[in-house]
Amino acid sequence: MRAIEYLNEQKCRYEMVHHKPVYTAEQLARTKSIPSRQVAKSVTVEADGRFYLCVLPADRKIDFITLRKRLKVKQAALATEAQMAGLFEDCQVGAMAPLGNVYNLPTLMDKTLTKDKEITFLAGTHETSIRMSTEEYIRLVRPTILKFSYSVWPRRIVDPFYFDPFVDIPFGM
Repeated sequence: MRAIEYLNEQKCRYEMVHHKPVYTAEQLARTKSIPSRQVAKSVTVEADGRFYLCVLPADRKIDFITLRKRLKVKQAALATEAQMAGLFEDCQVGAMAPLGNVYNLPTLMDKTLTKDKEITFLAGTHETSIRMSTEEYIRLVRPTILKFSYSVWPRRIVDPFYFDPFVDIPFGM
């Protein structure tokens, strides 16, 4: 995995954690009993034909209208699994580390991630994660820090019929 090699080459401080397989940042937060706002998820976005690695807290979603405005592009959408597999050949799909510079991708970090001293993220597999200081992460990756996300929680509270199949688990399961 190039991400781990990069962290070791840079001689940065981090903790590697092995755990049961998780497939979302929310699952990682629950598995490790970490607040969702401290778990960084990597979302690959294609904007006007260029790929970006967006990094945001597990409990937030990309506001594509805001992202398009910030990037000054006409179209922005999630990359397909096939596109992600081509960009992150050494990673399991959906487990990409938020190290865009390792993969020659511009990294956009949501400003809300800068509020905590530590972040945790998947490290290329669904069974391995990295915990490191937010300051160290910013120093290594040099992301462009923007506000481009919104919280999923207010909608859940206000709209009793709101259901997110990627986060919510139906009753009885």
